[in-house]
Amino acid sequence: MVRVWDRVVRGFHWALVLSFVTAWLTSHSSEDIHHWAGYAAAALVSMRLLWGVIGTPYARFTQFLRDPATVVQYLLAILSGREARYIGHNPAGGAMVIVLIAAMALTALTGWLMATDAFFGVSWVEAAHSLAAHGLLLLVLLHIGGVVLASFRHRENLVRAMVTGQKRKAEPADIA
Repeated sequence: MVRVWDRVVRGFHWALVLSFVTAWLTSHSSEDIHHWAGYAAAALVSMRLLWGVIGTPYARFTQFLRDPATVVQYLLAILSGREARYIGHNPAGGAMVIVLIAAMALTALTGWLMATDAFFGVSWVEAAHSLAAHGLLLLVLLHIGGVVLASFRHRENLVRAMVTGQKRKAEPADIA
């Protein structure tokens, strides 16, 4: 086994899951809890952006961000069942991290704007928040599907890896 995900990445991931689920479940029932879950998500995203620059090697954006052509090639390889195993994020997973962070930031920002004097009750801000939140839910479901597929294809429990921080050591065909 090899240590891949540090405590900051794992703590961020599960705290963001908790804040998103809390915000989603309280969106129509408890405004205070919903707001605090959104503030927590915004703080977590800010922390992750910093950690993506100064964090441990597998946490850094430079380790897992790939150009769009590489992401498309990886997605095509998935369709043919020939995608490589990556020790860190694969190209699709790396792209999903960025898209999820951006969607969470947009959702938090529009939610915060709705609570300001300048944008309270403004219909386009409310619509943007709703669209961002629902889009984020779809992205989360796509993310979960990708994790399940990669876990199955590479015979590796990625959920457990995000709990323990450890993955199976690289084999000759794997990409570190």
